[in-house]
Amino acid sequence: MENNMKLLMVEDNKAVSEMMSMFFQKENWDVKYAYDGNDAVAMFNEDPNGWDIVTLDLNLPGMDGMQVSSAIRKVSANVPIIILTARDTESDQVLGLEMGADDYVTKPFSPITLIARIKALHRRAEKPSVGTDDEREDDSNHFDIETAHFKLSTARREAYLEDVLIDELTPKEFDLLKTLANKPKQVFSREKLLELVWNYEFFGDERTVDAHIKKLRQKIEKVGPQVIQTVWGVGYKFDDSGAGH
Repeated sequence: MENNMKLLMVEDNKAVSEMMSMFFQKENWDVKYAYDGNDAVAMFNEDPNGWDIVTLDLNLPGMDGMQVSSAIRKVSANVPIIILTARDTESDQVLGLEMGADDYVTKPFSPITLIARIKALHRRAEKPSVGTDDEREDDSNHFDIETAHFKLSTARREAYLEDVLIDELTPKEFDLLKTLANKPKQVFSREKLLELVWNYEFFGDERTVDAHIKKLRQKIEKVGPQVIQTVWGVGYKFDDSGAGH
């Protein structure tokens, strides 16, 4: 539940941390603060499975934000990461997403916006936990999507192409793949994917979608033919009809 969320905020500007601490307290979140990259990695590694969200400034002493994101991803493919960047560093924003972050917020930012993005990301990252233990065990053997070449299980958060696991999918990459695969050959605009996968109806950057598609394609190509197709000028679609050829 969001009320019990444990968050790691990595931010070298203590004024920003102090400002956000008031808003975090209102949400009753358990928040720890790291002020340089080395401390951030050490704190995260103390309990890699215990964190619900990481907010990560890119401009840090010690290890920079890119290195921290990469280090975190080596021990946790699933924890959602939001990077905080300056407005004039567009290449850093895209690179940060490619290094494993799930989203970014530009500085200066509204605390309300950051809180909203954290909540949206956390909701999407939570695994389903409906039903009894026996029902959940049954669900674990069930594929929500199954074609001649592709299978996806929401309960296990796993996807297979030609019966080979597509490994190390982040929460956003999994949700993106599921959204596209759920309606094969339907073309989704970037705006629609932001709404469906990121819950952003009124704000969000289309480069977020492109960066995640790029990483998702790289992971798919490790196990088989590409099933995420670009429809130029429109968006993206899932099509595995050529996978068996």
